[in-house]
Amino acid sequence: MEAYELRDDPHLGTRVCPLPVPRELGDLVERGHRVSWPVWLDRGPRMLRHLLDLCRLRTARGLAVLSWLAAGEAPEELGWLWDPRRLSGPRQERMYTAAADVPDPVLDLVLANWTWALDTCHGGRVAAPYLAATAYPRDGHAAAGAAMTLFQTYDRQPESRAALAAAWAAGKVGADWCRAAELREAYGTQAPVFTYPRAGAPPAVGLRPWIERLFRLR
Repeated sequence: MEAYELRDDPHLGTRVCPLPVPRELGDLVERGHRVSWPVWLDRGPRMLRHLLDLCRLRTARGLAVLSWLAAGEAPEELGWLWDPRRLSGPRQERMYTAAADVPDPVLDLVLANWTWALDTCHGGRVAAPYLAATAYPRDGHAAAGAAMTLFQTYDRQPESRAALAAAWAAGKVGADWCRAAELREAYGTQAPVFTYPRAGAPPAVGLRPWIERLFRLR
């Protein structure tokens, strides 16, 4: 069963309008943002690899949760979803399989945000503070440190941009889905999920195989 409706807009195209979201699903969205982003900048390759692994985890987790939002229900056992370790083996395939269940119109919301972030000069300024603030909602010091680390990495390491933008896009759509559902519940009318305008094809720099798979680019 789909937990959303589609609405055709003559100017904006197909809009996705969620039905009310059960509390337990909304809690998954909030918890899904909790990633231990680094709070200090290390210019060495080791930190960049670690950050890219976190981006992959955050993106896959965000898409998995989004697939359950679209279906209106989640699996009962979710311990594998919260494991903070690097994705690999059966756990990786389980998360990728869940992400593959995201309906195409819903994935298009993520792709719109992702391509917009990579197309604008403001992508790092938007993605970095969002990822940091939602990961450390009760620790302003850690959030500030993570925001600066993520922004400087985005700004100085072009190969990190596609991954950071992917992590932001997947998390942002889940959060905006819940906001649209709240509006529908409050006012009794369809409320579309907000997205930034979709841009063209992203640059090849930093376009890693996991991004191509999760975003169905190949």
